[in-house]
Amino acid sequence: MEAVRVQQVVAKDGEILVRGIPYKKGQLVEIIVLPQPLKTTPRSHLTVRQLRQSGLIGLWKDRDDIRDSAAYARRLREQAQRRGDINYDFVRQ
Repeated sequence: MEAVRVQQVVAKDGEILVRGIPYKKGQLVEIIVLPQPLKTTPRSHLTVRQLRQSGLIGLWKDRDDIRDSAAYARRLREQAQRRGDINYDFVRQ
């Protein structure tokens, strides 16, 4: 099956007019309508200088409740990947 992509702007609520498709009168076609995501403005990126000045680097250095920040971060990433319920017990090591 060959797909034909046609983009239209909805001019009237609930109605779309599609023209210029390569099919003949009486031919059966299936139409699937997918909304396009809204265009977002691109986010700016931090420079190394801005990142160093942001306070993010060394954010956990003075925390006495996190003994191993690398292990702590690894557990957070693993939990995020599982997308399950977050277990906060390891925070109180």
